[in-house]
Amino acid sequence: MRFIPKEPDYSLSPYTGLTRRHWLDAAQYILDGIFKHVKDMDSPVLVPRYEDKITYPNADTPKWKERAEIFEGLARSFFIAAPLIANDSDAVSEDILLREYYKKQVLEACTPGSRNYVLRYEDLEQPGRDDFLLNTFQQTVETCALVICLWVSKEVVWDTYTEEEKERILDFIEGYAIRATVPQNWRLFNMLDLAFLHMNGRAIDEDIMRHHASIILRYYAGDGWYRDGHGFDYYSVWAFQMYAPIWCVWYGYEKEPYLAAKFEEYSNVFMQNYPAMFDKDGWVNMWGRSGLYRNAATSAFDGNFLLRNHTADPGLARRVSSGALMQFLSRDDVMYEGTFNLGFYKPFLPMIQPYSCAESPLWMGKAFLCLHFPEDHPFWTAKESGGIWDEMKAGETRETVVDGPGLCFADHHDNGTAELRPGKVTRAIKDEGGMCCYAKLAYNTKYPWESCIGNGRESQMYIMRETGSGALHRPNVIFWGGAKDGVLYRRNYFDYTSEMEKHWLQSIDLADFPVAEGLVRVDRLRLYRDGLEITLGSYGFPDTGDTEVKRLEKDGARAIVLKGHDSQGKEKQMAMTVFAAWEELDLIESRDTNADTENSLVISAALKREKLYGYEPFVMISQVITRESFRDFTEDEIFSIRSVSYADEQCCGGYGPVKLTMRDGRKMTVDYTELEGNMRI
Repeated sequence: MRFIPKEPDYSLSPYTGLTRRHWLDAAQYILDGIFKHVKDMDSPVLVPRYEDKITYPNADTPKWKERAEIFEGLARSFFIAAPLIANDSDAVSEDILLREYYKKQVLEACTPGSRNYVLRYEDLEQPGRDDFLLNTFQQTVETCALVICLWVSKEVVWDTYTEEEKERILDFIEGYAIRATVPQNWRLFNMLDLAFLHMNGRAIDEDIMRHHASIILRYYAGDGWYRDGHGFDYYSVWAFQMYAPIWCVWYGYEKEPYLAAKFEEYSNVFMQNYPAMFDKDGWVNMWGRSGLYRNAATSAFDGNFLLRNHTADPGLARRVSSGALMQFLSRDDVMYEGTFNLGFYKPFLPMIQPYSCAESPLWMGKAFLCLHFPEDHPFWTAKESGGIWDEMKAGETRETVVDGPGLCFADHHDNGTAELRPGKVTRAIKDEGGMCCYAKLAYNTKYPWESCIGNGRESQMYIMRETGSGALHRPNVIFWGGAKDGVLYRRNYFDYTSEMEKHWLQSIDLADFPVAEGLVRVDRLRLYRDGLEITLGSYGFPDTGDTEVKRLEKDGARAIVLKGHDSQGKEKQMAMTVFAAWEELDLIESRDTNADTENSLVISAALKREKLYGYEPFVMISQVITRESFRDFTEDEIFSIRSVSYADEQCCGGYGPVKLTMRDGRKMTVDYTELEGNMRI
């Protein structure tokens, strides 16, 4: 089952064909799938489950959290329903009048003793206990969604409650607003709860509000991005850059103008670099945790347009938002029994987290906040724009380096992909899922990340295997070195802990730069022990049974070229080439590690280091390029490096710069000098 837009308008929307009407249709389409599982007005939004080991509720789930699942289903589906019923108060799904359903269910959720009561904070709190997260609960998250949706549907839902019913709901919200929260993006939930109370005549503790808001600003890292906990990911987008603007509108502009002005400033700065993160089709890159929220990543555009002085390009914002929407709704495999599955495309257990339930993917409904804008808003009336994609020429790659969060976006004209290279990454040593989400060398919008294969060969990761014991060492940290003369510098550490002196840690200096349809790597080993096999893998390639494999050699360099189709029948092509240092180039078959297909292939390079202090090649040079067609790569594209020169006469790259002459005429210099002093986390 997929969503097929009726009568697309390519005059207003030359890229996607989607208009406001199509977005309303999409909301109806999603809700129709959800409400196939809602028997009547008394039934909660609980969708079918196929997994109960990782996600909740499961055998280890406390009783209170079973109520949280009901709240998730209600609040997150309301994100989609609220703008729909605000536009059409008579909207129906499966013969259920939506405005009356949500009016009834919201009131029941907040009413002790009702069938679908989701528990007040007072029911959950355990006074006197200070265990980590003990007095923070999933319900706090959903209260924030609830108040946003009540605001969006104010005239058709909120305003129709009696005063007593409103007070009952406000009492429920207040319990969470003023209590414990997780000290990261969760503070925004409390802020919006408090702001909603304020808007509805409740006296609030302004010091609590100011405390949360001021600390949220302390999380700001620069370039429009916020650090959430110890990392950077889409939470900077669908939390900070969505909730903060709403808070400005509800409360900040009136009561805290300094803080509101900073949130507005940071949102506008964010708009300068964020569009480059999406590819030519507007596709979202699979990166970071909570990937099952999918196109919720476009909600930052909606947030920006809520501000008094917004700077986002409306035509570009709608193009990206509509492209990201169709990235998922145009596929059959995204749905499970009519609702969003636990995955990015097909069901994909390696990417899900224990804080999720079957209803969690409905967080993608945040993207539908754009329907709050009226028909004559520029978001809907501006002609779709391609942004930098309209500016680039054939063969061009446009890079956006964002030092604040340590991110680099490479937008390739020829294949239309956007590649993300992350820095400032730290994950626990055994957190393999976190390494896949955050610590891969690069992420590609058209090649979702491959989960851990587990045999010492991994996609877009260096792996070290001890040749004696067979022990595997994975890169759990990426330091950021920044860009210089067209080269991005970072450093991989393996099995990193803050307690360990770094000279007892294996590491690799990372240096990479773009070619027309991919990236060239010129990376340098930093080892304190040998007896190692070192491997590097390409992106995961979908293997639908018709993949063609070609092996090529030229001037000592070797390449493997793959040509086939993804699960949607789209033509795919990838080539990995190894130049200096690499001793082997193999093709690895894998199963159930790819977000798009059951079977996948990873091209993997390998080398060994057996001498403790042998002066052997330190610099490993490789390239991965991709193409969304069967037009053959040329020999010059596959073997893009004409020559390499080193400072040392042994040509090992042990010291000094490495100079590359490319077949397109460019001369690139990789110089690790002073990298040691520029490493940032």
